[in-house]
Amino acid sequence: MRAHELTIGRSFGVTFDHGEDFFDALSAFCRENGIRQGYVPSFIGAFAEAEIVGACEKLDDPDAPVWAKTYVTNVEAFGAGTLAHDPETGGILPHIHVSAGLKAQSADGRTSHLLGAKVQFLSELFVVEVVSPTMTRPRNPALYDVPLLTFGAAQ
Repeated sequence: MRAHELTIGRSFGVTFDHGEDFFDALSAFCRENGIRQGYVPSFIGAFAEAEIVGACEKLDDPDAPVWAKTYVTNVEAFGAGTLAHDPETGGILPHIHVSAGLKAQSADGRTSHLLGAKVQFLSELFVVEVVSPTMTRPRNPALYDVPLLTFGAAQ
């Protein structure tokens, strides 16, 4: 386990508009407001289309992370995540998970890691800035090269 007390900065209510790319809008918001790291305690909205982590085939190694994606359309979504600082680009490295209900299929649900999405009508987010410590997401080669959230110096 790793833990660190967080010094919280500003809090924002943010809406993304119809047709916007979710991650492009999130990155633009952070850049325009000088946010390098933080968290999204929750968001709600609709996606015209989204890609989430998922596989239909049998997994060769069920313990390994799944890198495949599945494509869904016309979903209502609820999600949350973290925003780590990317020291190489100066941008953010978001890690967002969603539960999405397929509107045309009796709201049948999917829950997984969000890879990409196009906003349908709107998305409403709360974003909380973390002033310190520095939050990064280095890849861990001993754990399938998964990027893991770290606090302060890379561990």
